[in-house]
Amino acid sequence: QVQLVESGGGLVQAGGSLRLSCTLSRRTFEIDTMGWFRQSPGKEREFVANIKVSSGSTYYADSVKGRFTISRVNAKNTVVYLQMASLGPEDTAVYFCAAGPWVDSARAASAEHDYTRWGQGTQVTVSS
Repeated sequence: QVQLVESGGGLVQAGGSLRLSCTLSRRTFEIDTMGWFRQSPGKEREFVANIKVSSGSTYYADSVKGRFTISRVNAKNTVVYLQMASLGPEDTAVYFCAAGPWVDSARAASAEHDYTRWGQGTQVTVSS
């Protein structure tokens, strides 16, 4: 069973930076897209960014474009990072890592139903 393990959440002041990590327990042909979603209290879970494991192509939500960077390292395991900068209180949320099958382009996988595996979530809190 493929699992996702997230780490790196925490408390940071507005304007600060934080890096989240997501480790895929094993590489598998079933997974080629990995993404980050977030959910704030009282709001629906929303797409943040994703990356194709094979090609490295990325796609970002408008709200984080230019501030967040998603990257991946393919070794024995695949690890996906979300580097977050210029954080504001509006970025406070539980961040979820997700993994899904191959898609034609990263842009095509920005919905929850595009993903088949989910991590437990990690809390990011930005204080003003």
